Amino acid sequence: MTETILFLCPHHAAKSVIAEAYFNRLAQQNKLPFAADSAGTEPDERVSLAVAAMLMSEGIDVSNHQPRLVTAAELNQAARVISMGCASADLDIAPERVTNWDIPAVSQDMPAARAAILEHVEALVDELAQRGART
Repeated sequence: MTETILFLCPHHAAKSVIAEAYFNRLAQQNKLPFAADSAGTEPDERVSLAVAAMLMSEGIDVSNHQPRLVTAAELNQAARVISMGCASADLDIAPERVTNWDIPAVSQDMPAARAAILEHVEALVDELAQRGART
């Protein structure tokens, strides 16, 4: 059974899209029983064109990705909920179920934001792989 890792950012146009893309690629490479999804609390109309171009340059196509509002069901069903800037009050979930990642704004420094997201995602994938090896 595949478990969901839910990545959130307010506009669901940059940070969470990047995290979902990197997580899914790494989880698949490591044959982990996890899949990422992403959403926002105030979704934009479309994914950042700069983010779509950056990911496309790495072989990841998010051109058809549509930002959307996170649902209570998604929050409750996710194995992990990771927020990158969403206010706790905007999430209908116990605060202790949410992991917060402090990521620079993509619009101000895309390379730094990309590097920070990738570092966090790689650490999460390593943690999940080690947890799976112990069970």
